[in-house]
Amino acid sequence: VQLVESGGGLVQPGGSLRLSCEYSGSISSFNVMAWHRQAPDKEREMVAVITNSGTVNYGESVKGRFTISRDNAGGTLYLDMHNLKPEDTGVYYCNLRYYRDGEYFEHWGQGTQVTVSS
Repeated sequence: VQLVESGGGLVQPGGSLRLSCEYSGSISSFNVMAWHRQAPDKEREMVAVITNSGTVNYGESVKGRFTISRDNAGGTLYLDMHNLKPEDTGVYYCNLRYYRDGEYFEHWGQGTQVTVSS
């Protein structure tokens, strides 16, 4: 299984970005995907999570500003980020978790840098 993120960059406060994560390989139909982020000198934190059926949940700091979605047929996870703040700066990672034949699997992408600064 491979996860490849894209879409990061430098944006001014109040701006928007869309992150994408293309996934490929053999995975279970029942799975959970998420975006996590890690700021310098801070622990990695969950930003948003979505199940294969479309149930979503968000971290408190991004509620109302970020939207997670997925295209199961196309094998892509998205994160639409609006009204970005300097504290949103960090490396954003795509995450995939699932069980198959009773075994737990978890995969991470390589990360994409998001910098919010004027």
